[in-house]
Amino acid sequence: MSGPRLHLPLVLVGMPGSGKSRVGRALASRLCVPHLDSDDLVVEEAGTPITQIFSEQGEAGFRALEARAVERALKGRAVISLGGGAVTTPEVRAMLRGHSVVHLDVAHEELLRRTAKKTHRPLLLPDPEEALRRLREERDHLYREVASVRVHSDSRPVTRVVEDILALMGGAPQVVQVRGGSAYPVLIGHDLLAQVVDGVRPEATRVLLVHPQVLSAPAQRLTHVLEERGLEVHALVHPDAEEGKTLDVASAGWDAAGAARLGRTDTVIGLGGGATTDVAGFIAATWLRGVDVVQVPTTLLGMVDAAVGGKTGINTAAGKNLVGAFHPPVRVVEDLDLLATLAQEDLRAGLGEVVKCGLIADAQILDLLSRDPAGALDAHSSTLRELVVRSVEVKAEVVGQDLTESGLREVLNYGHTLAHAIERCENYRWRHGDAVSVGCVFAAELACELGLLGEADVAAHRLAFDTLGLPTSYSGAPLEDLVDAMLSDKKVRGGHLRFVLLEGLQNPVVRRVETRDLRGPAQRVGVHVR
Repeated sequence: MSGPRLHLPLVLVGMPGSGKSRVGRALASRLCVPHLDSDDLVVEEAGTPITQIFSEQGEAGFRALEARAVERALKGRAVISLGGGAVTTPEVRAMLRGHSVVHLDVAHEELLRRTAKKTHRPLLLPDPEEALRRLREERDHLYREVASVRVHSDSRPVTRVVEDILALMGGAPQVVQVRGGSAYPVLIGHDLLAQVVDGVRPEATRVLLVHPQVLSAPAQRLTHVLEERGLEVHALVHPDAEEGKTLDVASAGWDAAGAARLGRTDTVIGLGGGATTDVAGFIAATWLRGVDVVQVPTTLLGMVDAAVGGKTGINTAAGKNLVGAFHPPVRVVEDLDLLATLAQEDLRAGLGEVVKCGLIADAQILDLLSRDPAGALDAHSSTLRELVVRSVEVKAEVVGQDLTESGLREVLNYGHTLAHAIERCENYRWRHGDAVSVGCVFAAELACELGLLGEADVAAHRLAFDTLGLPTSYSGAPLEDLVDAMLSDKKVRGGHLRFVLLEGLQNPVVRRVETRDLRGPAQRVGVHVR
């Protein structure tokens, strides 16, 4: 359907029984924003039911309360369902000017069916049919006056009405819910920067925006969105990539939070790649022993891995991510438009984690990559969007069951034992996704060596990464140096190496491995063995 481009706050108006509350709740759920009902707000302020307000204060008293409720509701980014008669108040009609207003239009017979025997609507008693005819005559021109667009509801399912309205808003993001003790949504789509502010508490007054210098332009756009909400924005600009994930940067973040007087209801926002979301999350986890963090990953690697799951941390001389905390975000906003700024090599490296998700859990990821490898490298393609959604679903399913990596979550580290060792030996000059690609092939060779995986599955590993142009071999540091680095891995127990391996595709297990078992697999991926 065609019409004006709608935006938040979005207001629903229409006759009693037109479905404003049901449509509003469903629409707000799809958009991941609050739903506000003016009748509920009136009851909340008055402390009495609407029928009692009418009997004690009359319709005029109710309309005055309703106007105040509408004024409050319009200040936030929400879907707002107005009572059927709200538009009869001139003050309300004036407030609605310039806002996106949808008139839900329903035929008389359908309205009568919906409202029959509903005693909570005092204006429809005692004769609902006559009251509805009279109210339509009185109000229809007022609905047309305030409405940006009219959407027919009638007997159609609520979902169809919601889809029509979403189409006028440019569509809704896909939402993956991370469940468990600290549930939060991951929003995936295009043109989503405005959704970041919805993750900030209404009572917040300040945010600390953490980002690298290279992202100054999107940081300025996001700052504008936040300031429009009345928030005071303070920035921490850090060095790019892994150089931004240091104790010095974290300390600078604490100083910035202190200078900004960031309080317990305020928010840290991480705008950047995995290094940014890691350090921003660590700052949020440690400032005042924990404040909210909203993650806005701008790289494919950040979207499918670092920003989701609540693992935060910094790198030290002892190793990568050994200092950190589990601190789930309150919201993750993945605006795929930001991927268009990535160098092709960085986008390709991010696919290393995507392939990993396919290998450990979702065979359809591997099928999609084999069918459309070019689409996987196109920031605007539906293929890449589906890959991101599926990869996030894999991670959300695991971390929802095991936030603190006490068991199941270890499987997400498939390929990472060697990958982290390569990164450390190369002083973090290797891209993480590239290292994961080599690490997964090495893990497959090791599993084959131990009799867990067949040669065909090893070949499937190599093909998946080769097709995307990702590395499957490494000839830098010798095995002895890599083993020294691997002994600092978080999965080490009692000085013994433990690897996530596959006992068949999509069937990860954790196994203790002896150093001697590494020699053959290491040679097969190009590692020098003395």
